[in-house]
Amino acid sequence: MNIGAAVRERILELCKERNITINKLATISGITQSTLNNIISGRNNGATVSTVKKICDGLEITIQEFFQSPLFLNLEQEIR
Repeated sequence: MNIGAAVRERILELCKERNITINKLATISGITQSTLNNIISGRNNGATVSTVKKICDGLEITIQEFFQSPLFLNLEQEIR
């Protein structure tokens, strides 16, 4: 799995845990729905740290909690 897919899966996982939609997450995170939809759809495979931090703030978790998931273990090498 690459980092883009892991971030996408983690966002979906957190939304499911909290029973919120992607659109609700965009609203509470202060990011545009199009930005979040692009991340979720895979059109944007490189979410910035700033965007991930805003998502964490909206979910009221730390960035450490976001990345503390088995999804981020054994990621594919990004540089080939």
